Amino acid sequence: MESPSQNTRLSTIDASGNRLWVYPSDVSGRYRNRRTWVSGLLLLVFLLLPWLRMGGHQAVLFDIWNGRFSVFGLRFWSHDAPILLFLIAGAAVSLALVTSIWGRLWCGWACPQTVFVDLVFRRIERWIEGDAVRRRQLDQGPWNEDKVSKKIFKWVAYFFVALIISHSFVAYFIGTEKLAIMISRSPGENLGTFTAMSIMTAAVLFDFGWFREQFCTLLCPYGRFQSVLMDQRSLAIVYDSKRGEPRRGAAAAQKQNQGDCIDCEKCVHVCPTGIDIRNGLQMECIACTACADACDGVMEKIGKPVGLVRYSSVQEKGLKRFARPGAYFLVLCVLISGLYFVLAKREPVELTLIRKVGAPYEEVLRPGQEKEIVNSFKLDLLNQTFETIEVEFAQPGPGVPIGLQWVSSGLPAKLAAGESRRIDLFVRFPVSQVKMGSGKAVLETVTNSPALPVASVQKQEVPLVGPLR
Repeated sequence: MESPSQNTRLSTIDASGNRLWVYPSDVSGRYRNRRTWVSGLLLLVFLLLPWLRMGGHQAVLFDIWNGRFSVFGLRFWSHDAPILLFLIAGAAVSLALVTSIWGRLWCGWACPQTVFVDLVFRRIERWIEGDAVRRRQLDQGPWNEDKVSKKIFKWVAYFFVALIISHSFVAYFIGTEKLAIMISRSPGENLGTFTAMSIMTAAVLFDFGWFREQFCTLLCPYGRFQSVLMDQRSLAIVYDSKRGEPRRGAAAAQKQNQGDCIDCEKCVHVCPTGIDIRNGLQMECIACTACADACDGVMEKIGKPVGLVRYSSVQEKGLKRFARPGAYFLVLCVLISGLYFVLAKREPVELTLIRKVGAPYEEVLRPGQEKEIVNSFKLDLLNQTFETIEVEFAQPGPGVPIGLQWVSSGLPAKLAAGESRRIDLFVRFPVSQVKMGSGKAVLETVTNSPALPVASVQKQEVPLVGPLR
């Protein structure tokens, strides 16, 4: 039988291209303990975050159907493309920054694929079917009563866990309040959401229960990107070949030159993707540190220093190590500054003043009074908050031309969250205000809402159009 350490093919397929099932052995150690705590915290965050509320609204919400989004107090709509662009680009650059410094830390410590499979599904499997040896024997054994009962029990447990995961996932997109109402009603009343929930549950069962490491090695593009995002100075899980080679047993004739590696292959047996870390940095490695813990345990037993497999980099010294991360950090600072600038200029109501087509102005003559000019506009209002607001004319301040007056039957106007409305707007002014087309008027509006800490006042300047004098 071909040894895993001698196999140069993809670790999860055989010579015929068929899948080789991976049965990772249990491992304990410093990294395993830390990963358990991190994974448990991330699991709680995923399950509880949809129920967290900030400012009376769900803290994290991606309501694609209604085009509204909420991210920790930052609320925006689908038309707020710059905000969405900065958030997506910031997340991508942050991932590149982390990868350039700590390698595939995301894959091994924070990726949902790793967290759910390692902390939940494999633990259920281990609890029902036993350790790696017993699981392998069970799968290779005949279909008897014991095997059938264990398989049924395991997949029923998987199904209930998948239901919890899919409900929590859907809550990010439709909201927890709406989800609670849907759960209490017949599936036929919300057939679309029920169908999406069913598909999500089936996908979770398929991926976390059966597909597992195949997603990391075959589908996930991140492993392919690592060659671009990482360099020789990035941290990765590496095998110290100078210290470990030649392996014991492989150089029996030269015992005085043997390395610390005893070729026990425990690093291979605990790997969730079935690779041999001693073959160098590989696309399938998710940097989960299981091999490092397994090797450290062996080194302690034989009286050798730990760290034969460890976090390290090919080139650990020099200022050049920070060149690429520094570039990513500068780009991230630019994106954060851009997001701050966009948010600073964002008003609760978007006002768009459009001059009516047709006659540019109208003349109104009243007996005994100076001739008046009327300019007509269309005012588009868009509520960019998640609350009901009221928009009205602001009180005229000093410097307003005498006789100039804004008139509209549509103001004051109440707008529901995300509502848009178009109203007719007129400005009346004495003909003396127009001097060779240089007259101007300033439209001032004030927005009030209990959710706003202070009223928002907006000003928009428009040129006045009238007869030339």
